[in-house]
Amino acid sequence: MTQAAKVYGGSLYDLAAEEKLDGQIMEQMNEIRQIFRENPGYLKLLGEPAIPQDERLKLIDEAFGEQVEPYLLNFIKILCEKKILREYSGCCDEFTRRYNSDHGIVEAVVTSAVKLKEEQMEALKGKLEKVSGKKIHLTQKTDPTVLAGLRVEMEGKQLDGTVQGRISDISKKLDTVVV
Repeated sequence: MTQAAKVYGGSLYDLAAEEKLDGQIMEQMNEIRQIFRENPGYLKLLGEPAIPQDERLKLIDEAFGEQVEPYLLNFIKILCEKKILREYSGCCDEFTRRYNSDHGIVEAVVTSAVKLKEEQMEALKGKLEKVSGKKIHLTQKTDPTVLAGLRVEMEGKQLDGTVQGRISDISKKLDTVVV
């Protein structure tokens, strides 16, 4: 994450938290980030120097004007005016990081060979919340190379309950025993 993303994302978070709009703005930011990811040509268009700035700002108004908080709309316009709209994703990350920190939320990612069912995700989330004492925001990845079991990454730590992880642990123990 760049310094600009930290500064701008943090500043928007401070304003949103002060106005008690932090949760709403975070949700809208992530929706817009998804729109930008799905439409990279649109993001490139908003950064195109050949298009006059007032026209680019008008495009932003037309796309998001009535649907997002005015603070967020103006934030996007500021990034466009400063020619740093490409930093938007990093700003979202910083906003989310600050929100989670202030609300005692921990991001966790579970990786499994197949997609977990909703009840399994809820059970895992409950167990992680009990163990950590914090609210967990759990996202899921699938990786067919995971033989069986789950791997959870949370707060910079990895909890590996996969068969592959267990085999690796056994192998390490054997290496220390066999001289």
